[in-house]
Amino acid sequence: MVKSKINKIYPPATIGVVGGGQLGRMIVFEAKRMGYSVVVLDPKGNSPAGQVADQQIVAGFEDIGAYRELAGKTDVITFEFEHISVEILELIENEGVKVIPSSRTLNVIQNKYKQKTMLKKIGVKVPKFSMVCNLEDLKIEFQRLNQKAILKTCTNGYDGKGNVIIKDVADLENAYHIFGEQEIFIEELIDFVKEVSIIVVNNDSGVFFYPVVENVHHNSILIKTLIPASLSHEVFHKIHIACEKIVEELNDSGVFCIEFFVDKNLEVLVNEIAPRPHNSGHYTIEGCETSQFEQLLRVVCGMPAGSTQLKTPCAMYNILGNQSVDGEYVVSELDAVLNIPNCYFHLYGKPETSNLKKIGHITALDDTVEAADYKGKKALELLTVRKRTLVSAVSNKT
Repeated sequence: MVKSKINKIYPPATIGVVGGGQLGRMIVFEAKRMGYSVVVLDPKGNSPAGQVADQQIVAGFEDIGAYRELAGKTDVITFEFEHISVEILELIENEGVKVIPSSRTLNVIQNKYKQKTMLKKIGVKVPKFSMVCNLEDLKIEFQRLNQKAILKTCTNGYDGKGNVIIKDVADLENAYHIFGEQEIFIEELIDFVKEVSIIVVNNDSGVFFYPVVENVHHNSILIKTLIPASLSHEVFHKIHIACEKIVEELNDSGVFCIEFFVDKNLEVLVNEIAPRPHNSGHYTIEGCETSQFEQLLRVVCGMPAGSTQLKTPCAMYNILGNQSVDGEYVVSELDAVLNIPNCYFHLYGKPETSNLKKIGHITALDDTVEAADYKGKKALELLTVRKRTLVSAVSNKT
């Protein structure tokens, strides 16, 4: 299938964004800077993106009427997360609405089993995997994978949700029943030396790569990203070759994040693809000539791609909720963070937090990755996320 050409859309045209989370918020910031208007669709009123958009349609992601309303108010539609209805996107595309990336791409990427099958078919290395239809399947495949595996839902998994690591036969039955009636598959647990990712841009002019970055996770939640990753030329080359194969197969415009495992033999295996800007690409706001969010807007509006050049080494740390706060919160000691040179603070406008919930991030820039990492870690340690009380609410207003 030939990739369709994107017509140029000039400001003050209106962009539609499905999803009102932090990614949508940062898309809106860039759109407004460039003179575009934005309408957001999200079921939660006063969403992070809706707070800064021109309008928010408050409706569910399965509401076809809401998508048609969004289409009627906008010139092009994109999405900030992939857990939405492929069928509805396909339907409105058939009604003449431009959606970037397309429902065809979302259909392949949204289901992780289907995604892995596509990757294997085109010769991109992935962990061993197979569908699990019953408990007996799980027992057989667990033995085949040398009793080290991860069980995943085919859809709707993110930030540690929708997967369970299994290292003991005794845990199989309990792990299987955790997922209820959801479609699941089992995957080899990779003994990796690094987790890395790369933001890739595809538009009418070609394919463009951001730097490869190193990611550190805890309980499947991204804690920090170091930019650029320290890798050999051989590994960089393998990553770029894999990305080129993937983008060629998808044959669609957009901004994509591709995550990899690098194993002890310096082989690279794709973990997963996201058809949108990504948490590990937040550093691009201050660290690169063009942010991943501006890049997406350039793509959907038919504009030339911006430079993906890294300005300086940097580190990005997520700001997460903690066990002591479940509800409204205050982020204090911000003044100390703002005293750190070339350290940038982002808060997402989420009204409540809970343990390990992402509420913001910090990006630190310096002459070396090590110096930027030290600075970012120091900034995060200075911040305190605490419960919002009447006293703190009043003091925030004075």
